[in-house]
Amino acid sequence: MGRWQPDAEERLQRAALELIADRGYDQTTVAEIAVAAGLTERTFFRYFADKREVLFASQDRFIALVVDALIAAPPDLAPLEAVVTAFGASTTWFDERRALAQARQGVIDAHPDLQERELAKIAKLSTAMTQALSDRGVSEPQAALAAAAGVAAFRFGFAQWLADADGHDLESHVLSGVDELRKVIAI
Repeated sequence: MGRWQPDAEERLQRAALELIADRGYDQTTVAEIAVAAGLTERTFFRYFADKREVLFASQDRFIALVVDALIAAPPDLAPLEAVVTAFGASTTWFDERRALAQARQGVIDAHPDLQERELAKIAKLSTAMTQALSDRGVSEPQAALAAAAGVAAFRFGFAQWLADADGHDLESHVLSGVDELRKVIAI
């Protein structure tokens, strides 16, 4: 095995998902993931703290992408509209990784400990968005509610997108989630 190979992190993630899909999460080891990616176990631990983290490492990039888009959103947008704009900036990133996202979500849905980790990452997203909205001058209650509502609409749209056999883009599903949220608020 070479000392350095490009795309090691993504290769490890793909190998992990393929092995987990074939053997199951609990039966797949870090050593097997590294070998399947053509890397060493030591290289695995340069990128991921543990086997669970291989499924969640991209979420930090996702959070940064959303927060950066929220900060860059036009200042005259209402808080929820700024949140929707920020999520819209992330949808292409997901659309390019649809098969990986579907495989990843299937693994998470099958394991309660991974679901707990997913919820912790979602809470981190909501907290970061609340802070970004506060930095835009939005009051704390409105910032927290807009972030939580936006995250709920995104999660609804994301679930619909994963289940969409016709392959519609994530943005249309997120906007559908926002529309459903507006209906609930209007009641």
